[in-house]
Amino acid sequence: MSDRIEIEEVTGVEQPPRARVEAATETFERKRDYLEGFLTQKPQADVAGAPGGAVYEGVIEALKDIYDPEIPVNIYDLGLIYGVEVTEAGHAVVMMTLTTPNCPVAESMPGEVELRVGSVPGVGSAEVNLIWDPPWDPAKMSDDAKLELGML
Repeated sequence: MSDRIEIEEVTGVEQPPRARVEAATETFERKRDYLEGFLTQKPQADVAGAPGGAVYEGVIEALKDIYDPEIPVNIYDLGLIYGVEVTEAGHAVVMMTLTTPNCPVAESMPGEVELRVGSVPGVGSAEVNLIWDPPWDPAKMSDDAKLELGML
């Protein structure tokens, strides 16, 4: 590579050929079928066990009625609920944790959750899986819970 700069003088640039549009020999009519399927589609009803469905939302409301005895916040907003699944047959599975493994309600809280979720209309059976991984931390709390506890 050299450090020399070379300059080339250009006197003119050749123009590229222009495109020619000739009269169309045949006519083409565009069909407006791209909206046909969309306009005839009907909205699908919410599946009862899916998020937004009546049973699923009932389970979430039941979880919001259960409060941690040491903290004045419900277990859902506290971030103790890691997942909720409701099958078509009405079997509800709740994956949850506790603030610590040594929590004083470690024996009673999962049973209370199972009873409350099992009492939701549309739920035939309820199951609670207590998990410890990932461990709970205050970052899992909702903004409402943080505001209630003065953390915002």
